[in-house]
Amino acid sequence: FGMLESGCVSLKNEVNIMMKNVVDIVLGGLTYWAFGFAMSFGTSKFNNPFIGLGEFLIDPSVEDTLMGPKCAAFLFQLSFATTSTTIVSGAMAERCNFKAYCLFSFLNTIVYCVPAGWLWGDQGFLKKMGAVDIAGSGAVHLVGGSSALACAIMLGPRVGRYDNGIDPLPLGCPVNAIMGLFTFLIHRFGLSDILINNNCIRWGWLAFNSGSTYGISGQRWQYAARAAVSTMLASMGGGLIGLGFSLNGPDRIDILSQINGILGSLVAITGGCFLFRAWEAIIVGMIGAFITCFSMPILDKMHIDDPVGASATHGHDLYIEKHNRKNRLKYGKQLLLGKKLSKSPKLNTVTDAVLNDKNKPNFAWID
Repeated sequence: FGMLESGCVSLKNEVNIMMKNVVDIVLGGLTYWAFGFAMSFGTSKFNNPFIGLGEFLIDPSVEDTLMGPKCAAFLFQLSFATTSTTIVSGAMAERCNFKAYCLFSFLNTIVYCVPAGWLWGDQGFLKKMGAVDIAGSGAVHLVGGSSALACAIMLGPRVGRYDNGIDPLPLGCPVNAIMGLFTFLIHRFGLSDILINNNCIRWGWLAFNSGSTYGISGQRWQYAARAAVSTMLASMGGGLIGLGFSLNGPDRIDILSQINGILGSLVAITGGCFLFRAWEAIIVGMIGAFITCFSMPILDKMHIDDPVGASATHGHDLYIEKHNRKNRLKYGKQLLLGKKLSKSPKLNTVTDAVLNDKNKPNFAWID
């Protein structure tokens, strides 16, 4: 994400945006160790369906039989927490004081931990209701995308961004023209950063989704493999839609539409990454990419300046997938496909619920 963001800002702000990504790991990571993990997964008599209260400053002893699983869970969930905050830094690019961002990194990590506990904590009320969010489309991307939209609105557009309409203007360096329809020359280093980043994120997403199966023993490796295949197929479908949008510009090819089309498809597949058939994954990716690319110019028309398109890319995806155990819809099939059709990047708060049994809805999970 740091490479993507540095390619979307002026050269004088590249170091600033990269330092913000470092802060997300340093301050956000320490915050998650001290408070966050306990708020999501802590175990104590004070736990409740809204928030966890236990195991602050997590440090399992060597005598603890769960030491290994706890440490592994902390490390994996730490990447989720820092990702949720990193998403926001791009939407705040070139307008946020560095010291203020340090405070934001602390606060946003705390904000992330509460809905993460709802979905994945043992006492979380959404988990008890049967909510399925395999790799964090709601807890990670919806939280990050919603925060990105709120920050972009509160900070306002960059100076001169909309002086001549929604077309991008050169602000210090033409690399800023990465946002919009690319009517100005793109600095080669900014463009290469974005393209390299896209490949890094795409391959990193494989670990993001496959790792959410939490293991490779027994039958879990099959789900990890299926998640990886679905993730790649979704990105290909999204890339196809992004290519169509990128070629639709009046002058130059819109690289950001291509990149965010792929990212939008990856976000879309995250919630049910190993539940879908191959062709379903492609369609889900295409839908996610279309919504992302379609919403970006709408945000510009509203003068919401999001340099990397974080709110459109990450804020459109929350699925609470409900289906009857009796039907054994282990890999999605046609009934799950419709669950991906209801999205609203503008509102960033969509819940799609499908009940097969109106009297007693049940939820299936793959063990």
